[in-house]
Amino acid sequence: MSRAPSLVVPTAPTPPGYRVAKRSLDLATSVIGLIVASPILALVAIAVKLESRGPVLFRQERLGLGGRPFTLYKFRSMFSSAEQGRHRDHVRELIRGGPATVVPADEVWLPIAADPRVTRLGAFLRRSHLDELPQLINIVRGEMSLVGPRPPIPYEVEVYEPWHLRRLSVVPGLTGLWQATAWGRVSFDEGVVLDLAYIDRRSFGLDLRLVGRTLWQIVIGRQF
Repeated sequence: MSRAPSLVVPTAPTPPGYRVAKRSLDLATSVIGLIVASPILALVAIAVKLESRGPVLFRQERLGLGGRPFTLYKFRSMFSSAEQGRHRDHVRELIRGGPATVVPADEVWLPIAADPRVTRLGAFLRRSHLDELPQLINIVRGEMSLVGPRPPIPYEVEVYEPWHLRRLSVVPGLTGLWQATAWGRVSFDEGVVLDLAYIDRRSFGLDLRLVGRTLWQIVIGRQF
């Protein structure tokens, strides 16, 4: 794991009753989801293990509420020997407003692109978003929520502008306003503006609408 930067990010004020309702939705949905999807989880795990050498799960340090680090889980979609340095440079360039000059690696806020480091099964898992299912474990543990800004990698935050840090003032999510409305179609700064709009306007009703919109996009095969 890389060393997380030292951060002091105040927690955003929570609307009355919202915290309990949101956590109840997160727990109920993630626990039921893990139970219902357990056969799919088992099949995907076997397929990942059979296709290429390496661990079934991809583990990566991310920053959550207040900048606290945690380990995010995904099904591995790349060869275990895949080099990650190019992705770090790519992300930093995008955050600084430059052009995307290299192919993105195993990350979530970038559009999927052809990448020789991605396995054939991994490409399918990314298109179907099945690689994200293990993050239900992160939700059960309280490290993530169904809805919220995506949790960044520490090296992303190292090049954040001060105003970007407010993304870390709430629990990160599996999906969010940026993902559900403009993923891959706006600049990083524009995406952060959407994340901050969610933070300012978040409510139980908005969370339900964003979850529904995300599920529909998965059904119709939209990439985000």
